Amino acid sequence: MTASTTRRTTAASSRIAAVGAIAVAGALLLTGCGDQTDKGGSTSESSSSAAPLAAKLPDDIRKAGVIKVGSDIAYPPVEFMKDGKAAGIDPDIAAALGKQLGVRFDFQNGKFDQLIVGLQSKRFNAVMSAMSDTKDRQQGIDTDTKKKVGNGLDFVDYFTAGTSILVQKGNPKGINTLDDLCGKVVALQKGTTSEGIAKTQSAKCEKDGKQAITLQTFDTDPEALLRLKQGASVADLNDFPVAAYNAKTSGGGKDFEVAGAQIEAGPYGIGVSKGNTQLQEALQAAVNAIIKNGEYKKILEKWNVTDGAVTEAKINGGS
Repeated sequence: MTASTTRRTTAASSRIAAVGAIAVAGALLLTGCGDQTDKGGSTSESSSSAAPLAAKLPDDIRKAGVIKVGSDIAYPPVEFMKDGKAAGIDPDIAAALGKQLGVRFDFQNGKFDQLIVGLQSKRFNAVMSAMSDTKDRQQGIDTDTKKKVGNGLDFVDYFTAGTSILVQKGNPKGINTLDDLCGKVVALQKGTTSEGIAKTQSAKCEKDGKQAITLQTFDTDPEALLRLKQGASVADLNDFPVAAYNAKTSGGGKDFEVAGAQIEAGPYGIGVSKGNTQLQEALQAAVNAIIKNGEYKKILEKWNVTDGAVTEAKINGGS
């Protein structure tokens, strides 16, 4: 990807995900997309105690030989279903991590805005779903209300992405910046950072004496893309790898194009529960290992997203 990065001062930062959090039974609903099924694909078929970083894992995970990963597998090219299995950037990175840790990463499909709840209820060991590492998520804060709604989680950062504006091919409405969305209809996936960006921009529109943005939110990004394709909205906001992928592939490249520059670039993180320090440190060591041995670079080159590369795995590096 060659998109430039524009930093904004809003509270949001990437599903790249808005942290429009909801308290449900004391848990956190902080992210957004995907269908609520348990179908998924496993990556990383390595399960050897001879793996270089196996000893770093918690005993129960090492003995089980699997890390259960919550993911909304409907966000190509980051994660999507192919031949009944999870494919994409995240599953490929997970497979490389599995070789280092000697375990299999089992991707389990679910709605994006339910993934943190699944993690906190121990349905998953980790979340890996193009999820932006933000301070609000780390602290369990509802971005809209700024109220504490959960324990939060910790992130192992492994990629960087910003939000992009996707429009119809030819950009018939002349959308190039967020300001151009004032008074317009925008379709996007609910619970994402993109939603937070759109809400913040809508408030700015009104403050500037313009009409607010009419937001249409959906459980999955493909639903939002359909609205855009049909002309029922002027734009869809989503992560730059996803926007670029859809611009290139949908309708043979005839449906959409990316308008303007990236907005609010920030880190994707592998989410783990607060207090699960051993798993966090094992994942961090594994990410750093694949960066060092070159596997990480090969995966990003495969998916044409090298602009999102990080040079080291940080813990809770989001802002």
